[in-house]
Order: sequence, then C-alpha cells, then structure tokens
Amino acid sequence: MGAFLTSRNVSDVLQGLDGGVVISLVSLSLVMIWRSTHVLNFAQGAIATFATYCGMELLTYHVGFWWCALLSIVVGMAIGGATERLLVRPLYGKSEINPIVVMVGFLFLLEGLAGMLWSTNTRPIPLPFSFVDWQIGGNPVRLSPENVFQISAAVVVATAVALLFRFTKIGLQLRASALAPEVARLLGVRVSRMLTLGWVLSAGVGAVAAVILASAGGYGSGLTPTIMDLPFVLGFIAAVIGGLESPWGAVVIGIAYGMLQQFVTDYLNANDVYLYALGLLIVVLMVRPSGLLSRQVVRRV
Repeated sequence: MGAFLTSRNVSDVLQGLDGGVVISLVSLSLVMIWRSTHVLNFAQGAIATFATYCGMELLTYHVGFWWCALLSIVVGMAIGGATERLLVRPLYGKSEINPIVVMVGFLFLLEGLAGMLWSTNTRPIPLPFSFVDWQIGGNPVRLSPENVFQISAAVVVATAVALLFRFTKIGLQLRASALAPEVARLLGVRVSRMLTLGWVLSAGVGAVAAVILASAGGYGSGLTPTIMDLPFVLGFIAAVIGGLESPWGAVVIGIAYGMLQQFVTDYLNANDVYLYALGLLIVVLMVRPSGLLSRQVVRRV
C-alpha cells in the first residue's frame, strides 16, 4: 500500500486534485452568477483578488490568518453586491455585449488599483497549515495538511452551493429571477434582491478561491494583483465544458482539468497543457454546446 500511495501516478492524481481546487471554485463562482443573473462576470478574479488584499492587510496589524480570510470573503461579497447594483443593473435588458465590456474594464480597474495601493510585488501570505508532505516508509506522499484543507474547503463550498440551488427556496428564487424575472415578480419574488444576492454569493466563493491560492505556498507563492488571471481563464473553460447551468459540472471539470494539467506536465510537455484545454473546449462546444454535465432541456411543441 505504501508503494502504491507514493507511486508516480498517485502523486500526479493528488497534485492534480490540489491544483484543480482553485480552478473548480472559480468555475463554480462563474456558474453561480450565470444561474442567478445570466451574466458572465469577467472581473470575478479581480474582485476576489482585491477583496483578499483588503482582508490580508490586517496581517500587518498582527490579526490572525482566519480572521483575515473571513474578512476577505465578506469584502468580496460586499464588492460583488455593489458591482451588481451600480454597474450591472443598469445594463439589464440591453445588448449582451454591454456587461462583458463593462466587466472587462472593471477587471483592469481593480487590478490597477490593487497595484497602486499594495504594489505589484509578491506579498507572502502565511500558511494556515503545514505544507510538508506526509511520508510512508520514508517516501513522501504528495499530500500535506495544507492540501487537505484546500480540497476540503472546495468540497464544502461546492456542496453548499449545490444544496442551495437544488433544495432551498432561495435557490429556486435565484434561478427563477434569472430565467423569467417578470413571472417571478408576479409570484411575489423580489427579483432585484435575488439578482444582487446571486452576485454576493458568487463573489464570496471567488474570494475563497483567492485566499486558498494566495496562501498555498507551493502553488500560489503569495498575493499579486494578477494572481487570479490564469485561474479565471481555466475556470471559465471548465465552466463552459461542464455546463454553465451545472454547479457540480463546474467542480468536476475543474478538478479533472487540474489532473490533466499534472499528467500532461509530467508525461508530455508542460507547454501543451493549455493547448489541450482549448482543444477540448472547441470539441465540446461543437458537440454539446450546453456542456458535458448540464441537463438537456426538451420542449414539446
């Protein structure tokens, strides 16, 4: 058993699982916004990064990591709600390209502002748990307490989101507000509040991803204004492949891509990782545009 757990393939699976955690959370946050408002937030990574900077600023005042992480999530949720109210809400009912352009501009604004306030130098963030791999018989298992924390956090968040949309009244109202706002209003749903809530929750999930990435010493190695750019791109690809209507699809494809990334890097060429991702995205869009794990909606005429 020890030889198996320390083997090359198992190590790649564990490393891929750890690397896919952030991708899956970013993908999940994008799916949440889409399901609740039918808008793609291209500033999702920048909002999460800016919120993490705000929360981790308290580290200079000797505030504990967990309080800083909690503040980062709260600030992220506040920014998400304000973004929907001030920037996105005036664009509802207009051309679909308008929110995209505004969010791309907001992305550059937040990254530039973060660089001005905290500089573009890498800011080290303390690890909440040890990053030293466990060992079996003197051989390392590519898994540490920090890795377990990251994976567990992703599973808990994904489960909570899935339960919210599937089994709660709020989840049903969020979906109804996005799909049929006029009908939802007639049924007594406060659509404007639901739309804002969707952005609040999504930004909170994104902030969790940013905190994990910034504190994952061997993976993120610190906090920078652009730390979430690559995870956002990969999370977007995972969300589209899994299906923008499927929270579990976002998580599963995000983790699967993390493993693909690790195996391609280990056995083939690290430079080909993103080529495989884009190739898979193109194939999925051609064969099943709604995503691999989304439900097909059949209408009878």
